[in-house]
Amino acid sequence: MALRIAPDKDQPSVAIEIPLEKPLPDYDLEQVEQPTPRDIDALLVSQGFRDLVDDTRGVLTELVANLPPLPNPTHFVDLDLTTIPDFEIAQLTGAICPSEDEIYRPGLWIVLHDRKVRGKQPLGEIALEHARVIAQELVKRLGL
Repeated sequence: MALRIAPDKDQPSVAIEIPLEKPLPDYDLEQVEQPTPRDIDALLVSQGFRDLVDDTRGVLTELVANLPPLPNPTHFVDLDLTTIPDFEIAQLTGAICPSEDEIYRPGLWIVLHDRKVRGKQPLGEIALEHARVIAQELVKRLGL
């Protein structure tokens, strides 16, 4: 899975892009590789993709409310390991995901914002790792 996680430079948020790399017959998303972005537009407005976004919202809501444990928190340099982020879903939508071989795929675009962080501070290392674990668990639960 070519999961991409991009923290915002001066904001307490992170963008997560999850391209669909295999067909999802349960959502009527059979042809996930397309030659042009315009071909992806038709997939993003389909009922199957809307159903995928709805299911994603449900799973993601559960994951941000009950953060999965970090696999190995001992390697972080942050001294305060008790600082657990309080994420909210700032954005959840479809995305056109280009690949290196000029193939386009539909995907999910998620922005998580930490409500605990005030001002224009970026997310810390632990919050970013929580976001990564959330994204990986989301992919696993939805079978992406």
